[in-house]
Amino acid sequence: MNSELLLEISVESLDCAVAAERGGANRIELCENLAVGGLTPCEQLMRDARAKLNLPIFAMIRPRAESFAYSAAELSQMRCEIVRAKACGMDGLVLGVLRADNTVDVEQTSVLVELARPLPVTFHRAFDETPDLHSALKSVISTGATRILTSGGKRCALDGAAAISELVQATNGHIKILPGAGINASNLRDVVRLTCALEFHSGLGSSIPYGQSTSTSFESAVRQLASILSSVAAA
Repeated sequence: MNSELLLEISVESLDCAVAAERGGANRIELCENLAVGGLTPCEQLMRDARAKLNLPIFAMIRPRAESFAYSAAELSQMRCEIVRAKACGMDGLVLGVLRADNTVDVEQTSVLVELARPLPVTFHRAFDETPDLHSALKSVISTGATRILTSGGKRCALDGAAAISELVQATNGHIKILPGAGINASNLRDVVRLTCALEFHSGLGSSIPYGQSTSTSFESAVRQLASILSSVAAA
């Protein structure tokens, strides 16, 4: 098995970010309000996280919950948030824009990806709302994004593992596929085996309800995931 398996943990607080680093996470996705899938973190949270963590931090850029088709004003807000996140020392950004028909808005996403440079961009799970994942894969690649966070169009990554595996094979090295949604210690090993991906994303929401974890319980849950990836990589 590949010895370089990466664990990304999404968090909405500084305490959980620090706990995730202690637990062995390799990268942090920093958000606010994970209960709605994550929104753009405030400037203070980004600055505090950057000051405390040694890990790479990818900041969510999402102005509101619900659909991923944005107005001109919302797109302007996203551009401002990208500039702010870069100024706060973020290492990458997480975003995505769809058209009204849920296809990838290549034009608007490309503008945001270009503004984000030199930071890498993850196209988030708006991808799973698209009507054709393979067509969406080509569209996202054309925007210049560097990875796609996806559950394979299903409720959770384990249910979508077959589709994720197909996407991994279809990338031809042009983009990284990051399985996420519902990943926890009970299913991570199967997700690794079935998808053949190299990076994995979890917010631990299926293990610990959002807002109910302590830093100790969150660290322990992350440590379990990190240990599983380490054992799989060494096998």
